[in-house]
Amino acid sequence: MQSTSDTDPLVSVKNLGKQYGPTTAVDGVSFAIRAGEVVGLIGPNGAGKSTLLKALLGLIHYSGELSVLGQSPRSDRAQMLQFLSYIADVASLPEWISVKQLLYFLSGVHPRFNRDLSLRYLQRTEIRLRHKVKALSKGMKTQLHLALIMGIDARLLVLDEPTLGLDIVFRTEFYDTLANEYFNPARSILMTTHQVEEIEQYLTRVMFIHHGRILFDMAMGDIANRFARLKIDSAQMEQARQYKPIYSHTAGGKGVLIFEQQSRESLRPLGFVDTPGLAELFLAKVKGVGDA
Repeated sequence: MQSTSDTDPLVSVKNLGKQYGPTTAVDGVSFAIRAGEVVGLIGPNGAGKSTLLKALLGLIHYSGELSVLGQSPRSDRAQMLQFLSYIADVASLPEWISVKQLLYFLSGVHPRFNRDLSLRYLQRTEIRLRHKVKALSKGMKTQLHLALIMGIDARLLVLDEPTLGLDIVFRTEFYDTLANEYFNPARSILMTTHQVEEIEQYLTRVMFIHHGRILFDMAMGDIANRFARLKIDSAQMEQARQYKPIYSHTAGGKGVLIFEQQSRESLRPLGFVDTPGLAELFLAKVKGVGDA
């Protein structure tokens, strides 16, 4: 099996494209993900997120060049999946199987699965070995998925809306467990979600995708140095727009403006200045200047 060195990217994507008839789902996408990164792939429905992930997982044909963990998802999928884990937004475990049977099965088929590690996590939940998957709630199924992931010594974890439909307690516990107990500098995580505000604190990097193209790709630590958010009374909007914001809107009599490469010192006399959240930054890059 071809392996990646410490300096090689775990994921390398060059000019990736995917057509569904006349529709372009992914349009010439290029990026790389290295060990130690937690990358958020943010975009609206139909932006190309799921199609991109399916290509990475070897589930669809595509054009361009794609390497995952030193392997081609198209021709070396079996070897690749030994070092890659995946959680989707829909349950993919057989409903008839019990938790005990599932752990036994995975122990027999996956060379990098440690049953004891999974059991250690399950002991903190209300899931019991006798439970069948069909008897578990959606939140418990997600916990079971996470328990299985915790037991696999993978280098890349792909998450596609993993907490969709779960309450805030389950969502918070899920991401805290990944950040504090699963992630390490030798691993990378690529995740998509619509609950952008909940994952900001865990990301090291964010990519915005829209109409099949990557609009934005930046380390989280660089956002505060490049972007600023100004909050002011709406009566001051025209004055603030002289500084050329990339996005602006009003809400409840207050104005909010997003600036790129504008000094915070020049904005502070106008109002309160801080760093925009990812949701606002995404709107700025997609919608541009205007009042939303």
